Amino acid sequence: MARPRGVRSAAFAGVSASLGLSLQNVYETLEISWPTVLQALGGNLTKAICDARLKSWSRAVVTNAGIDLHVHGREHLEPHHTYLVMSNHQSLYDIPVLFHVIGPNVRMITKKELFRVPIFGGALAAAGFIAIDRSDRQRAIESLDRARELLASGTHVWISPEGTRSQSGELLPFKKGAFYLALEALLPILPVSLRGTRDVLAARGVLSTSGARVTVTIHERIDPAPYAARGNEGRLELMERVRAVLESAR
Repeated sequence: MARPRGVRSAAFAGVSASLGLSLQNVYETLEISWPTVLQALGGNLTKAICDARLKSWSRAVVTNAGIDLHVHGREHLEPHHTYLVMSNHQSLYDIPVLFHVIGPNVRMITKKELFRVPIFGGALAAAGFIAIDRSDRQRAIESLDRARELLASGTHVWISPEGTRSQSGELLPFKKGAFYLALEALLPILPVSLRGTRDVLAARGVLSTSGARVTVTIHERIDPAPYAARGNEGRLELMERVRAVLESAR
C-alpha cells in the first residue's frame, strides 16, 4: 500500500530542514575560516581576532540549532585560572557548545586529518589548534609539547580522552596522551560532561536536529599533582578518577 503523499512530503521536509541546518552551520564555519587563513598569510592574525571569531561562531551555531542549553557547575570555572579541559565526545556539536560555555580562550587537541580539510584545516592551524598523530609517537609528543606551551601561556587546552566520537553515547576507552600531558603540565584538570549533543547530530551523522536539550556539567577541578608522584600507578588512578567524574553526570 502506497504511503500517503502528505506523509512522504512531511518526511522530505524534515530531512530537508535537517540537511539545511547542517549546511547552515558548515557555512558559519567557512565564514570564519576564510578570513582567518587570509590574515594568517598576511601576517596580521592575532589570538584576540581568533578568540572573537570563535565566540561569535559558537554563539551562532548554538542559536541556529535552537539548542536548549542547560549548564551546571559554572562556579567551578574560576576566572584567572588555566585548565586542561577533559570532556566526553559525542558529536561535532560538542565543539561549539563547549566554546559557547567555557569561552573562546580555549584551543583543542584534535586528530590530524581535520587539518587536511581545505580552508578549514588551514584556519585550525592558524588559530592555534593542535593536530595530534597517534600513529607517530614522536609527532604525538611534539603535539603535547605544544599543548604544554599553550597552557603555560594562559590558554585552556581541551582534549577528549576518548580520542574520537562515541556512537553509542557511552564513554569509550581512554587514550593515555591526555594524562601524560596532565601529569607533566601539573595544571588542574577541568572535567566537563556533555549530554544531548548527539541528539543534535549523531556521530558520523550529517543531518542536524533543531531544538535538542543539551546539558553541560562542569565538575570540580582535579589536581594532578598527587597522582604524578606515583608514576604509572598514579596515571592509571587519574584516568579512572576522570572517567568516574565524567560518568557521574546524568
